[in-house]
Parts: sequence; structure tokens; C-alpha cells
Amino acid sequence: MANKRVKQLREKLQSHGLSAMLVASPINRRYLTGFTGSAGYVLIIREQSYLLTDFRYMTQAPQQAAGFKVVEHGAKVMDTVKELLATEGITSLGFEQEHVTYAVFAAYTEQLKPVSLVPVSGLVEELRIFKDSEELKVMQRAADLADATFSHVLSIVETGKTEREIDLQMEMFMRSHGATSSSFDTIVASGERSALPHGVASERVIQGDEFITFDFGALLDGYCSDLTRTIAVGTPDPKLKEIYDIVLEAQLHALDHIKPGMTGREADALARDIITKYGYGDYFGHSTGHGLGMEVHESPRLSKLSDDVLKPGMVVTVEPGIYLPGLGGVRIEDDIVITETGIHILTSSSKEYTVL
Repeated sequence: MANKRVKQLREKLQSHGLSAMLVASPINRRYLTGFTGSAGYVLIIREQSYLLTDFRYMTQAPQQAAGFKVVEHGAKVMDTVKELLATEGITSLGFEQEHVTYAVFAAYTEQLKPVSLVPVSGLVEELRIFKDSEELKVMQRAADLADATFSHVLSIVETGKTEREIDLQMEMFMRSHGATSSSFDTIVASGERSALPHGVASERVIQGDEFITFDFGALLDGYCSDLTRTIAVGTPDPKLKEIYDIVLEAQLHALDHIKPGMTGREADALARDIITKYGYGDYFGHSTGHGLGMEVHESPRLSKLSDDVLKPGMVVTVEPGIYLPGLGGVRIEDDIVITETGIHILTSSSKEYTVL
């Protein structure tokens, strides 16, 4: 795993005229090495790949980081980095500009003199966009767990419970079935709060005759799932059923027509145009979808501003919604893989209008 990814990263470094790069991002560190510890740096040099970590991980790191030379760094990590660079005669070092604060950059600059630091952007993230077969297996299991969690939710939702009580039971279910945690702060938005696209669970008590939107996912073996379903409790306002049907039509249309070679802008329009046709375009203010992987929001983007081209191996969400302030809202979301000929849907929870 690691060697192939490092080879691809070296090719990117060469195109930038660099022979070395320091990776500080924990997510990118795990992606390149397989190392799950909480501390460490990856140093990629011409012919050698280093994982620098501390004494706590000197047994674990060699077991996980196949193809890497594991080095126990000194009290000052950059002293060890400087020694390794000097050994290879390297005078310039790429670093992840999105993951290094100005204060840290200033410290690196001082500690690594006379090595010059060169900012690079998104080199590892560009590799992460494309999931291999092993990654897709993990993501399928994460999606399966999200589906199982939604089934569990339907068995426990009832009036009188708070959103946070439901959230806690969802978290417990996911963790008890193998998840490290939820992928993000779970959204349980009931009643008028379902009109909040990011209405994380609150102390609001679930009542009758309203909608509840659940947006959640499982972080499983380093990969995220992301599922949204909206259900009814009792007999909600007929306007809510109307927008439910529109959102479902838009989402199904997008799933039927998304294909490789399409831009994020074109994919977004598949859902947005239908919602706009029914007069609710102003009530769909977010993008249709986003990339998914080791982080819950990655590239590419399915938005009206995105020129990202969808290609086989990418995993994205498809999640149109309509939100009516003071009344409620609807969002329906699935996770999909772009294939050579179309898509494969990872999530499978029912989208039929469900009334409890």
C-alpha cells in the first residue's frame, strides 16, 4: 500500500522540482504509511521514506508502516529532520501549506537553516481522491454501518425524547458495531429545526406532526460514511410532504444520470434544476455533494461553481435539500462511487416516505 502511494507522491514532487517533502497532516500521514498513532511526521526523500515518531510508538510503527524506515526523533523533531536532509545533501524541503500555521512555519525556517522551505498544496490530497479496491471495501463497510444505524434509529425514535438522546443512542450503536466514532457531529433536526441544514442535535423534544432529518456517518477503520434521511412523525404539514417528493425526485434523477467525465457543476445541476423547476431553488443553498474518504469533506465538489471532473474511483455524496424557515426541511443523501460506466451506490437505506 504505502510504496505505491509514495511512488505517486514522488512523481508529483518531481513535477514541482522537489526531492523531499515533510508531511505533518495526521490524515495524510496515515494514508501514506498505515500508521494509526497520534504523533509523527513523514519525510519523503529521493530513495528513502521515513516515519518519524516518538518512543511510545517504536513497537507499533514498524508493524504498521510497511516500506518506511521508522526513526525515533529527538526532543526537537526538526533537529532529526535536519540531520536526515543533510545526510542526503538536500537543501530545499516541500511542506503542506494548508496544515502548517505561520508560527510553525517560522519555527521550521529557523530550525532547518540553511534548508529552504517550499510550500506545496494538496499533493497527498490529490492522491486520496481516487480510492483503490481495499479502500472501497472499507468504505462499503462504513456505509453498511450507517445503514444499520438508520434502521436502529427507526426502532427508537418516539415523541418525548430529545434530539440529543437519539444522537447518543446512534453514537453508541455505531461504536458498539466497530466504529471509532461518528464521522462528524450527528445532525438530528426535528420540527422547525429540520430547516437548519446543519442542525446538530439539541435539547429539543421530538413532538408529533413534524419532520426529523438525520445526517450522520460512521468513522470505520479510518474512512467515513455520510448518510441523510428525513422521516415524518404523525401528520406533518402537507407542504413538507410536497418538498419531500421534490427532493427525492431530484436526488434520484441525479443518481440516474451522474457519470464519469461530468463536471461537478453539471452533476450539481442534475438535482438543482429540478428543485428550481418546482420553485424552490432559493431554498436549496448548499452544494449537491462532496468528496468522501478519510475525511468527511474532500474533493471533488458537486457544486454550481465546481469544474472538478468526475473520474472512476472517486467517492462522492449526493444530497439535495429544501429548507423552509419556520416550517421544516428535507435532505436525502447517499454515498456513491464513480465507475467506468456510471456509479455504484454504497448506501442502501430506504428513501420511501416513512411515517412513524
